[in-house]
Amino acid sequence: MHNARLIVRKPVLPPRLLCAALVLLTVAGLSACGDKEKKPGQALASVNGEEITVLQLNEEMQRANVQASQQDVASKQLLESLIDRQLLQNEAVKEKVDRDPKVVQAVERAKALIVAQAYMQKRIGNLARPTKEEVEDYFNKNPQFFSQRRQFDMKELIIASADMNDQLKAAMDSAKSLEDVATWLDANKVKYARTQLSRTSADLAPELSSKLLAMPKGQLFIIREGDRTLLISLADIRENPASLAQAAPQIEQFLFNKKNKDIADAELKRLRAVAKIEYLNKEATGKPVASTPAASTPAASTPALGATPGPAVPAPAAPVSKEANDRGVAGLK
Repeated sequence: MHNARLIVRKPVLPPRLLCAALVLLTVAGLSACGDKEKKPGQALASVNGEEITVLQLNEEMQRANVQASQQDVASKQLLESLIDRQLLQNEAVKEKVDRDPKVVQAVERAKALIVAQAYMQKRIGNLARPTKEEVEDYFNKNPQFFSQRRQFDMKELIIASADMNDQLKAAMDSAKSLEDVATWLDANKVKYARTQLSRTSADLAPELSSKLLAMPKGQLFIIREGDRTLLISLADIRENPASLAQAAPQIEQFLFNKKNKDIADAELKRLRAVAKIEYLNKEATGKPVASTPAASTPAASTPALGATPGPAVPAPAAPVSKEANDRGVAGLK
């Protein structure tokens, strides 16, 4: 319930900066064509004989998503960073750090990821953005995320899971409020922290939202999260609708990401179907040692939260819905 939602968007270069980057790429590309003579302007600096080129700087500018108005200042700073990196790389080679098995493995892993991602990007190509009709259709078909969205306000006492025992469970069963539980914790010298949080039905898995909606205000329940346990009281349930205008940008991005994922999943399924995949170590993989097409791993079912309202209801951990995270609408006000 405490997973922070982070939406990562692919950096997009401003038009003026994109044009400048293309020019830099063109200059660097032309200098590599034809004869091997280096053309003026290709190399920006030399560090003990190792050149730092326009192409390298251009790559750093793109990765930093530098605004056009900051290009001049940023280019100087990034060039100095490239020089520092080259100095460190040179020393690493002198001391043979680049031959360390762990370093070699990390480099190979990074290379494999880059090549695999480049291939997948090529297969996906330039997808069309979702239409207004598609966005509106998704909005209308999922009222629980938008027009009928609810906000759940909760109070929590956080304790170490090691302190969760039968006596505490019994105390929660007989408690009328979270304050009664806090009093018991104080009396038994159990350390705890207080927090308050709000989650909406767009944040949570549908099954969990349904359980919360069925609970009366003041209901106590327990959620375990690894080495900590949350003792929670449902303080309030409020309407918190989002309009189509508010949700449209997030829905569009969600549908676009879903299209990309569907294509990627289909391509992986195709490759697995024609590949000969052998699991050679049963103990390490947990798979039978046999040549077999890899089956898709079923998604884990979302754990339900407790049963009917009443005394404290033990419940498994309740993760934030992955789809809600991908959809990116949970934070709409």
